[in-house]
Amino acid sequence: MPLVTPLAADENSQVAELAKFFNETLGFCPNSVLTMQRRPAIAEAFITLNKAVMANEGRVTAEQKRLIGYITSANTGCRYCEAHTILAAERYGATQQRLEQIWSFRDSDLYTGAEKAAFEFALAASSVPNAVDTEITAQMHKYWDQGEIVEILGVISLFGYLNRWNDSMATSMENNAVDAGQRLLSDSSWNVAKHR
Repeated sequence: MPLVTPLAADENSQVAELAKFFNETLGFCPNSVLTMQRRPAIAEAFITLNKAVMANEGRVTAEQKRLIGYITSANTGCRYCEAHTILAAERYGATQQRLEQIWSFRDSDLYTGAEKAAFEFALAASSVPNAVDTEITAQMHKYWDQGEIVEILGVISLFGYLNRWNDSMATSMENNAVDAGQRLLSDSSWNVAKHR
């Protein structure tokens, strides 16, 4: 049971207009946003930040950003965000093979050196305590320019916020997200857990 019940999608017209962004990324407005709109300024600021972070300003693709978000969320244990990011990665072109091999990325030919560096960075940056070291920093600078590093860390940080929000809130999971988790994460320990 969620700590706070989500409001209806049309509760606040300004939030509803901004939330149309999620119809493209997920096919629905997530319950996390519908809960945030109990304080509309928080929902509006979050959606604006989400749109800015997920915009494609460099070589970091929409699919890569969702995979980075997935790795971040899985690393912190947020089942809600794992399901959402894996669904969005698929919607943005991640193949079944890439999704299946995400946890063997270090040895997989399906991922570039740049992606592997970003995934290592995501794991280190989402760890507590933070584990970004000189080797990870050097690999990031080898493959990504400074603007792209800002984009990548923006994704990791955005999901850090969402991981804390949804895991603490026990945000109820939407049917589409549950279906994606069961279908795309069946080889992992993923389950709906407290997000019923």
